[in-house]
Amino acid sequence: MANTLTGLIPTIYKSLDIVLRELTGFVPAVMRDSSGEQAAKDQTIAWPVVPVAAAGDITPATTGPTPTAKTIAPGTMSISKSRSTTFGWNGEEQKSVEGLYNQILIEEFAQAMRILVNEVEADLAALYVAASRAYGTAGTTPFDSTNKLSFTAQLGKILSDNGAPLDDRQLVIDTTAGAALRTLTELTKANEAGSVEPLRRGVLLDVHGFAIHESAQVKSHTKGAGTGYLVDLTAGYAIGSTAIHTDTGLGEIKAGDILTNTKTGRDTNKYVVKTGGTGTTGVDTDIVLANPGNRVAWVNNDPLSIGNSYTANLGFVRSAIALMTRVPLMPEGGDAADDVTVITDPQTGLSFQVALYRQYRQVAFEVGLAWGVKAVKPEAMAILLG
Repeated sequence: MANTLTGLIPTIYKSLDIVLRELTGFVPAVMRDSSGEQAAKDQTIAWPVVPVAAAGDITPATTGPTPTAKTIAPGTMSISKSRSTTFGWNGEEQKSVEGLYNQILIEEFAQAMRILVNEVEADLAALYVAASRAYGTAGTTPFDSTNKLSFTAQLGKILSDNGAPLDDRQLVIDTTAGAALRTLTELTKANEAGSVEPLRRGVLLDVHGFAIHESAQVKSHTKGAGTGYLVDLTAGYAIGSTAIHTDTGLGEIKAGDILTNTKTGRDTNKYVVKTGGTGTTGVDTDIVLANPGNRVAWVNNDPLSIGNSYTANLGFVRSAIALMTRVPLMPEGGDAADDVTVITDPQTGLSFQVALYRQYRQVAFEVGLAWGVKAVKPEAMAILLG
């Protein structure tokens, strides 16, 4: 048994290599924010959000222009989770496995880091409810042999129409969509794809400006049971509206539901509900669409419909989703740990704290990580329905 963690660092890094080979598509695809080093758990970190500017006519005058007042409202996020996994050994247990101890230790460190990485990945995947709009058919795997790569083209159109940057776009899909994508001849024929990697190694190449990743944590969304909702505003809703007042509806509209205006010829967009509501007899319901709101003006009494349940593959610009991480904080002067070290994954930047605790005739290990996630820019996020 090593006296300190120094002798175990090669073992821990072998464990890290195992974790890196698993399907964690969101962690490397989002923006990592290291400002979490300065924040305690649940403490809010703020950054300035500059509002949209307005243009006006130029009118000659004897004095300079009077600037328009602006309110700089802050965006906020926090370290919301500080989590760890622990395992330990006593002397008799070490003796019972003899020469297998180091190999088992590798597996235990791998399992510890796997759990934490998967929790971070799951939290990032759950941010699909903040996306602006959606494309595809709920319940149907994208990249079929008929529509092929049109899915990424249309997803890119949503982001571009919302004003999202053209660079650093990411698409995280589940393994079912990944398998469908790999079967497209446009990607497996070397003369068309420009590479043999998709065919020989199953590598997913960039498509229509999206760097494509697979994740085992892509979420499945179960639709709300709401029906019969109508737009309820005499003046209707102009383009860009997010707060929508409805009436006549019964049942729940959930955050993450896909909402469409089904008035013939009105609007073909599929909107993601940011804040839902539950309709009851004689009670109106307010819902909120994600930014940038409706793309087409809605008219009073337009019917609204909730789409079917779906798999939430997610396309976004890297800067649209923030992951703030740090190692869990120790008290001033330390705790009962005999040794503490930090192991950093060079690929994703995630840093795990590893602590060694010597106890009576046994030793315990703790692997910890603290993090928070935030959808910073919903306009730069769109769901690819599956």
